[in-house]
Amino acid sequence: MLNFPKPDVEQFFQTFGIQSFTISPDESQLAFSTNINGKYNLWGMDLPNTFPYPLTSQNQSCEQITYDKNGNFLLAVIDEDGDENGQIYAIPPRGGALKPVRQSEGHRHINPVLSDDGKRLYYTSTKEDATYLKSYCYNLESGEEETVLHGKDAMSILLCKSPEEKSFLFHKAFSNTYTLSYVKAGEEEVLLTPAAEPQHTVSDAVYVSETDIYLLTNYEADFTYLAHFDLETREFQKVMELDHEEFSQLKFDRSSHSLYIVSQKGVKDTLFRYDLSKGGMDTMETPVSVIHELKVTETGNLYMMGTSSTVPTNIYKFAKGAEWTALTNYGVPGVSREELVEPEIVHYDSFDGLTIEAMLFRPDSEKDNGHTILWPHGGPQYAERETFRALFSLLVHRGYTLFAPNFRGSTGYGRAYTKMIEGDWGHGPRLDNIEGLEWLIEQGYAERDKIFLMGGSYGGYMALLLHGRHADYFKAVVDIFGPCNLFSFIDSVPEHWKPAMAQFVGDPVEDKEKLEEDSPINYLDTMTKPMLVIQGAKDPRVVQAESDQVVEALREKGRKVDYIVMEDEGHGFAKKENEIMVYRKVLEFFDRYL
Repeated sequence: MLNFPKPDVEQFFQTFGIQSFTISPDESQLAFSTNINGKYNLWGMDLPNTFPYPLTSQNQSCEQITYDKNGNFLLAVIDEDGDENGQIYAIPPRGGALKPVRQSEGHRHINPVLSDDGKRLYYTSTKEDATYLKSYCYNLESGEEETVLHGKDAMSILLCKSPEEKSFLFHKAFSNTYTLSYVKAGEEEVLLTPAAEPQHTVSDAVYVSETDIYLLTNYEADFTYLAHFDLETREFQKVMELDHEEFSQLKFDRSSHSLYIVSQKGVKDTLFRYDLSKGGMDTMETPVSVIHELKVTETGNLYMMGTSSTVPTNIYKFAKGAEWTALTNYGVPGVSREELVEPEIVHYDSFDGLTIEAMLFRPDSEKDNGHTILWPHGGPQYAERETFRALFSLLVHRGYTLFAPNFRGSTGYGRAYTKMIEGDWGHGPRLDNIEGLEWLIEQGYAERDKIFLMGGSYGGYMALLLHGRHADYFKAVVDIFGPCNLFSFIDSVPEHWKPAMAQFVGDPVEDKEKLEEDSPINYLDTMTKPMLVIQGAKDPRVVQAESDQVVEALREKGRKVDYIVMEDEGHGFAKKENEIMVYRKVLEFFDRYL
């Protein structure tokens, strides 16, 4: 009888990722960015076959990818080692060398939109205004370029063109919870919602005709709903809303004159189809819990990229009169879906009575090592959801309980809930996490002396702050690119973030006392537990200096701090070898203190 060893780190992290995808106009080819060879490259599949072949070998992340309308070439936005300064390249459909189309060293290019004839490229860039951005029209034949949009008081991003290219939709983002949408027709800019105040967001918008626009907004509401704007009459009308659900994505299907709408409710998504002619909305079953991206073809076929807690991100196709078909089949090598753990969705009351939703991953009783890991998520205006995380699956498979609360400030629970973290990074959310631990202990899910702490980005910040202010709860702490000093963090973020920082985090002058109170660097004396700190050298969001200063300060005090700096990574892991190395270290670190 052959005996095989239990799954190791490599098996869980040989779960490949997909960053973005697109479908050729005739639906004969799928192109997608995946790390199937250990680093992200563009790969293709000739449909209906599903065997992939490489299109590029740039070994870098691709933020966006699209075909021109005639299928003559692909456009891709590709950065370098996670620096998020995406440049625009063209690639032949059969693959080959990347051809630079728009490049500007040290600057970011966003959201390429091609004209129907493939001759003009619209895009947004930081190259001439790093704070508010500009959008351009670049003639691919003549090489001439003109500015079509320049943000003046907020970061402005061109979204899409009208069917006849007579007007353009664009976002004007003042903060994560205050993003307005406009139509630019000639020199006129028309606001889609009735007024700019009170603060609200437009999360998505699409043209149905030259004058009919549908949008998702929470104007004068707590949750996002479907609305219609008539560009000719300038009338705004609410169309459809659901109770305590956030509409988050919107796609138009011209073949059936209908809309596909993704709705977020807590940790899960639901897909709806709204018939514009009849006015009815139907729920569509999907094979995933969270939908990352939708694309609708001219024939009305629907393509979806999504994931669930036990299945990595995959791409699926839905044809009319048929069921969902998986075009990719990514899983965990050597581990069946049945061996992976679905989270329990739990709720608890925080210090002020606010109800917090959380995911609780519990290992099989025979594997349970008795220890719990608290995972405060990143963002912070984000949410931990039923998506596949190889790290979660590995840790639970190794016997750890993992607790992921969606504390105040998380998305998917209404505008008021999301705004609670603005100007309060370190009080309410911190106590939400502590109350979650107390609830776990009271319920018998965790033992008070067997709790670890780990988080990334804002979650890394929260890990540092909880360590500094509540060290007695934890045996050891992992910080993954978390800011430690809110003053230096505010000063070092990308330029186009800076206008929003006063509302998002706080004003360094007016809120000086609050920012000092909420900066982990001011609690070094009580950071007494072993730490592992992880940082990407090219991180543009939380720069390396944030991790350097806390590591150096703690080491000066004689504290035990392991520090990993990845020279070729940014705010995350684009290289499979780095991901495996880091999370092997995380596992070894936690196992050391069992």
